[in-house]
Amino acid sequence: MDFPFTPLEYVVLNDWQRDFPIVRRPFGEIARRIGATEPEVLATVERLNARGAIGRVGAVFAPRRVGASTLAALAAPPEQIERIAALVSARPEVNHNYQREHRYNLWFVATAADQVALDAALAAIEHDTGCRVIALPLENEFHIDLGFDLRSGHKSAAPAAPRPAREPDAEDKRLMAALQSGLELLPRPFRQLGETLFMDEEEVIARISSMVEDGTIKRFGIVVRHHELGYRANAMVVFDLPDEEVDAVGARLATEPGVNLCYRRRRSLPDWPYNLYCMVHGRSRDEAEPVIDRLAAIAGQPATALFSTRRFKQCGARYFPDAAATRLLAEPAHA
Repeated sequence: MDFPFTPLEYVVLNDWQRDFPIVRRPFGEIARRIGATEPEVLATVERLNARGAIGRVGAVFAPRRVGASTLAALAAPPEQIERIAALVSARPEVNHNYQREHRYNLWFVATAADQVALDAALAAIEHDTGCRVIALPLENEFHIDLGFDLRSGHKSAAPAAPRPAREPDAEDKRLMAALQSGLELLPRPFRQLGETLFMDEEEVIARISSMVEDGTIKRFGIVVRHHELGYRANAMVVFDLPDEEVDAVGARLATEPGVNLCYRRRRSLPDWPYNLYCMVHGRSRDEAEPVIDRLAAIAGQPATALFSTRRFKQCGARYFPDAAATRLLAEPAHA
């Protein structure tokens, strides 16, 4: 497929979704590696950001390492879908909100600092919308990344083995709060981040590098917006598998080309019996459907595919609400 990008734009988008240089002048290091100049790379990233191709440059935190999160859904009356979707999207805890083809037609991801705050947010959504919310928390991750090759649409890295969790300390949490919105597009963004946090630039770099190394940060790099890049056939593919089989099948499906996310989630009986999820992104349904058929053949049962029809909200997860983030950022380091 011919992408509407210059060669430099394509390289920046495709090659730096992960392994972003965590050094004093990261854009300069990218420029050195690809044979460009630092101003050219920065101008390219700024241009892609302005076009909506990039959500942010920064950290994707590993699920269950920070705060609490869940996939959730509700069945909105079709004639009220826009009103109810607006109420859901207005919640700061909600970072993704899609309409999908199913009786449960509104699907969203909610994140919060802890389970108590998450439960309160879901209860507020139920109250505001008048719709019962089903929460489907993660139980096992087989591949969660959503960095993918722009030409093939396949995952850009093999599923990684989970690493032992480490409890972030107070300074890590301040840094996470500052990273929620991504890096500023500056020659030395980590220095700017350090000035915000009253931290030395080298400490910022060391702490981010440590969180990448121990898996707290699952991926550090350019977070692309797949819809704007032409991948508009977004299907959530679900299976109801016996509990004793789901992990083995999930591990197998996670390696399949075309699967960008694969995980086990808790059922919500009796209405929602599914426990294994795969996300498939294609440029069209004709491109996505053979992938779905292949997954069903491997799983040994028909797949239920929920294609998205509208995107109401898509942004980075905010584990720290604005008030808490502001308080964290105002506290001098090592206070």
